[in-house]
Amino acid sequence: MWHGLIVAVVILLPFPFYWYLWNFPDRWMQICGKGVNPSHRMAQVSHLLKALQFFALLSVATISRPPLICIALLAFGQYLNYRVYALLGEEGVYYGASFGKKLPWVEKFPFGYFRDPQYVGSILSLIGCSFWVPWQFISLWIAGYIFMILIERRENPNSRVSQIS
Repeated sequence: MWHGLIVAVVILLPFPFYWYLWNFPDRWMQICGKGVNPSHRMAQVSHLLKALQFFALLSVATISRPPLICIALLAFGQYLNYRVYALLGEEGVYYGASFGKKLPWVEKFPFGYFRDPQYVGSILSLIGCSFWVPWQFISLWIAGYIFMILIERRENPNSRVSQIS
C-alpha cells in the first residue's frame, strides 16, 4: 500500500510545479536569479522530476513482450514529443513566452493537426506503456496532463512577464 501511494505522489509531483510556473512566472524568474535562463532551469528541474516518475513507474512495471499496438502508440507519442521539442526548442517547451521571451509561431506538423501535440504525444506514450504498468498509475499521470491542458488553455496574459529582448 505505501509503495503504491509513494508511486502516485511521485507521478503527480511535477504538476504543482508546472501549475506554479504557469501562474507565477515572475516569481520563478526571481527564484532563478539574474543571469539564469528560467526556461533552462525549468527544464533541469523537469528532467529530474521526469526521471523520478520513470523510476517510480519502473518499480510497479511488469516487463514482458508487449502487443504491437503498445509499441506503435509509444513510438508515435515519442515522435510527437520529439517534433514539438525540435520545432519549439527548450524555451518554447519550457514556458519561455511566459518568461517574456519572444518566440516564433510554429505551424509545421504536429501543430495544426493536434491542439496540444506534446501532451497528446505524452498521453499516447503512457497508453502505450499500459501493457507494463497498472492502469491506476497510467490514469493518474494522464489526469495530470489533462489538468495542465486545462490550465494552459485558460491563459492569463497578465501572468506573463513583460517582454525581454
